[in-house]
Amino acid sequence: MSAQEYKVLQITPAERAALQLLVQGKTKEELAASLEVTEPEVDARMTALFRRMGVETETEAAAECVRRGLLSARMG
Repeated sequence: MSAQEYKVLQITPAERAALQLLVQGKTKEELAASLEVTEPEVDARMTALFRRMGVETETEAAAECVRRGLLSARMG
């Protein structure tokens, strides 16, 4: 296992909610509406979170969240 895998990822309730929407396949527009922010703000938040997670794409982020047990892969 790499050092990255041992790193504990702490996420806020808002980040968890955004990631759950992402795992459910919601669009950036839907994320922005749910979080009551603009789409550029969603981009900024997700970029910062992805950097902390060590991933580059939404797909990688979703898979990593499920792998780490941060979120359920189940929809809804």
